[in-house]
Amino acid sequence: MLRRFPVGKLPPRVLENLLARCPIPKRSAVVIGPRLGEDAAVIDFRANYLVAKTDPITFTAERIGWYAVSVNANDIATSGARPRWFLATLLLPEKGSSQALVRSIFRDILHACRDLGVTLAGGHTEITTGLDRPIVVGLMLGEVGKPKLIRKESQRPGDVVLLTKGVAVEGTAILAHEKQRELNRKLGKALVRRAQRFLFQPGISVVRDARLAARHGEVHAMHDPTEGGLLSGLYELAHAGGVGLRIWEDRVPVLSETQAMSRALGFDPLALIASGALLVVLTRRSTDAVLRAYRRSGIRAAIIGEVTRRAEGIQMLDGAGKPRPLRVPARDEIARLLEGA
Repeated sequence: MLRRFPVGKLPPRVLENLLARCPIPKRSAVVIGPRLGEDAAVIDFRANYLVAKTDPITFTAERIGWYAVSVNANDIATSGARPRWFLATLLLPEKGSSQALVRSIFRDILHACRDLGVTLAGGHTEITTGLDRPIVVGLMLGEVGKPKLIRKESQRPGDVVLLTKGVAVEGTAILAHEKQRELNRKLGKALVRRAQRFLFQPGISVVRDARLAARHGEVHAMHDPTEGGLLSGLYELAHAGGVGLRIWEDRVPVLSETQAMSRALGFDPLALIASGALLVVLTRRSTDAVLRAYRRSGIRAAIIGEVTRRAEGIQMLDGAGKPRPLRVPARDEIARLLEGA
């Protein structure tokens, strides 16, 4: 019997086995290639490193142009690089693909690029069979000076783990649109309208968060927790760095709208797609400087844990300090909630 995977990312062990079959020839100039937990590829481009990332937007059709630019730029920024060039593949369904829809997607792409100082450099558009909603597949390119590249294997036991903004910005915004009628009835229209605006406030971009951390701290790693939420993000961060983590669950900032929606819809906020939050691993002595920089810039941030030895694994501690091993969600909560919607 064929094994069927749930909607969402491939299971980590399956993906890791596939990536192990992707050798990187030395002459390729690839510095960081396909590895579980890495946000982007890094290529030696003479004086600088070229950083490349591709990611699709599939869970929602609402403002997908903005999403596509933002989530791809986030993964460039986590390496310490500046996002520079964006390409988009736009796949449109046979039914309902009007000129107004295409113009709206292009407008959002251009606005998001402008806000980040990114150039739309090319792409592809087509009407595609078998789709019930538009899909945008983005490719973002950036560059960073070689000494400023941030590599996840730089993490060391004793480093501090910060989280900016809170969880789960992206998932909350998507659910506020996709489950609007049910949430209006259960929680009221005012809360739902606030959650729908999360795309822009507090926003799903972490480019600014990453730049501030790199400028003011001794940063050893950054990671953008996306599909699978904070739980998957922590697993990917630790795996890429070859370290363990100790996370105090009661210190993880969860946005109040997310908490209310989690009770109304019955989901785990820590397993909900979480673009908009940034995990930052940095030296203990530089933590205060980064937190001050975030406060001055109006960005919420909290210390949620510390790096440990790999042999200790990833431990989640409850309010009483009782540890349990981190459990990677089989799929993102949003996939479960939107299944059959």
